[in-house]
Amino acid sequence: MAEIQENNNKEKKGNKQKKMNIRVDFTPMVDMNMLLITFFMLCTSLSKPQTMEISMPSNDKNITEEMQNKVKASQALTLLLGDNGKLYYYEGEPNYKDYNSLKETTYNSDGLRKLLLSKNSAAVKKVRELKDKKERLEISEEECRKEIAEVKSGRNTPTVIIKATDKSTYKNLIDALDEMQICSIGKYVIVDITDGDKFLIDNYLSKGELSQKATENNV
Repeated sequence: MAEIQENNNKEKKGNKQKKMNIRVDFTPMVDMNMLLITFFMLCTSLSKPQTMEISMPSNDKNITEEMQNKVKASQALTLLLGDNGKLYYYEGEPNYKDYNSLKETTYNSDGLRKLLLSKNSAAVKKVRELKDKKERLEISEEECRKEIAEVKSGRNTPTVIIKATDKSTYKNLIDALDEMQICSIGKYVIVDITDGDKFLIDNYLSKGELSQKATENNV
């Protein structure tokens, strides 16, 4: 009996598992993270905030207010961001009687970009020349930025007014702003859309029925 009990005690002791102390070394992981952080810091540059250049009114007393308004209207381009990715625009002052004064385009390179480049071709060419000079180290980066800002805010450059409808998306606005940078547009502003602008869109979609009804009611 004593021998059997002794064997049972040995079996019980043999069945007990030994506790192992597990120690995880995070040193290689920390080293790898530090290397990655250093790598990305060296290979990337912090983005600089984009600023809008504003042209101040002329101090020339010989230029009348009527002449200034004509110049502003001739250089103004208004973008109306509609629903379902639709994009409309008109040049100068709005014409509520003629629905054809409102044009439709797209956010593609052959749409809005082509339109902006046609109106700002001289500034775009000058900006490219300045960037080439900087690449050839003929001018410093600071001088390049200063001269580009002056070119973008020149008197003959267009002023773009961006108005978004309630049904337009945030992506539409970002796409429009991206085209401002690509086409070197230095004078642009985002304002609230007016009832008159909404009438232009509705009148365009109805092919002039709204303006025709308004004319008939006034007669």
